[in-house]
Amino acid sequence: MIGITCYGAYVPRLRLSRAAAAQANAWANPALLAQARGERSMANWDEDSLTMAVEAARDALAGRGTDGIGALYFGSTTHPFADRQNAGLVAAALDLSESISSADLGGAQKAGTAALIAALDRAAAGRPGEALVVAAEHRRARPGSAQELQYGDAAAAFTVGGSEVIAEFLGSHSVSVDFVDHYRATGQEFDYIWEERWLRDEAFQKWVPAAVKAGLEKMAIAPGSIDHFVLAEPVAKLAALVAKRCGIADTAIADSLLGVVGHAGSAHAPLMLAAVLQKAQPGQTIVVVGFGQGCDVLAFRTTAELGELPARNGVAGSLKRRKEEKNYPKFLSFNETVSLEKGLRGEANPQTALSAMYRNRRMLSGLVGGSCTKCGTAQFPPADICVNPSCHHQGPMQPYRFADEAARIKTWSADWLTYTPDPPAHYGMVEFERGGRFVADITDWDLGKVEVGQPVRMVFRVRGRDAQRGMVRYFWKAAPLAGTGEH
Repeated sequence: MIGITCYGAYVPRLRLSRAAAAQANAWANPALLAQARGERSMANWDEDSLTMAVEAARDALAGRGTDGIGALYFGSTTHPFADRQNAGLVAAALDLSESISSADLGGAQKAGTAALIAALDRAAAGRPGEALVVAAEHRRARPGSAQELQYGDAAAAFTVGGSEVIAEFLGSHSVSVDFVDHYRATGQEFDYIWEERWLRDEAFQKWVPAAVKAGLEKMAIAPGSIDHFVLAEPVAKLAALVAKRCGIADTAIADSLLGVVGHAGSAHAPLMLAAVLQKAQPGQTIVVVGFGQGCDVLAFRTTAELGELPARNGVAGSLKRRKEEKNYPKFLSFNETVSLEKGLRGEANPQTALSAMYRNRRMLSGLVGGSCTKCGTAQFPPADICVNPSCHHQGPMQPYRFADEAARIKTWSADWLTYTPDPPAHYGMVEFERGGRFVADITDWDLGKVEVGQPVRMVFRVRGRDAQRGMVRYFWKAAPLAGTGEH
């Protein structure tokens, strides 16, 4: 038996009020007020598709670690790098073995389901180790457009293998159709959108239902036996249209999440699947449809192992951890669709030393320090002399990963002079329970609620962007735990 063995998800904490965005632009486009309901997920200034992929993967791997991962597939249409393997950087942040295979998949909204199929095919071929699949999107839209309200930022992750399977893979069916409802050419900032009517009448009333029917027939699945029907519909009510044409019960249609997240592009079908797995019961049939220049149809049947899987944050946890954002100009600034004055301190733009970044890659990307081979004292960064005053042993240290260790704020500052896209800049000394400390940026804060002794978790975030050379610099930051001073 092969299939999904774990799942995880991540939705950014900030949620843009659609009413705030619509009202800000109603003077130019009053029709936006018709969409001024609910909210959409909004990435923080230091989040992108890669950092969200890391968080979703950490959620999926919670309680089981990274041992046995043999491959990583990263599906997205908003990879930060066009010519640097994004999946490789995700693997480095997770401190996976460098002997794994990795690949980026993109170019269409079905990249997330394509990545999942690639991982399942790998497992079916008997390749050693599990595959980790991540799908994430940081979707940008032209200010004042309907897409600005409709899009959302999110990520989902799965491990795929042949043991302890929580959702058995029943098969897949794919069609490739050069149906263009939107596109974004290389070098363009925003999608070009065609009529919604074209999407509905040509795709979702014709060839998408035909593809779903063909897939169900191929996998010998009766439409009436489907317990959960997951279709990443770009706009509301299209899933119901397809379900009706295919004979699938209305009660089986999964929550689209459009009202609380928005459409997360290639990550949306995986995100909906993660949400379904979080509430599904053993023995249920799940059909997933990923749409975009064709479509992928996948089917799974949950197993008894699903009930034994340790609880994780998942979609439900991410949706509970939220903060409404009504500051529309902040949203524009975070998405770099407006250019604010940065001041003299914002002009510093140091070049990234690629050689030093490579030599220190485990420390910088994986937050790997060291522990003394004699007394076990952990320290960051690693050194050849133990910092324990009772030890001071000299010699190479055992690699020690700090990313998942419990930590607290020992000292902190709120700096209004240092440039940051979201002032003031919070930073301070972070001390880990098992030893080790270093000065770190603090993200996702609430002004006035950061305190000494506050528990934090380390998160992989954007440290800075070198617009001149196109480099994004990443490192780990301290984020308050839910309910303890989050921004």
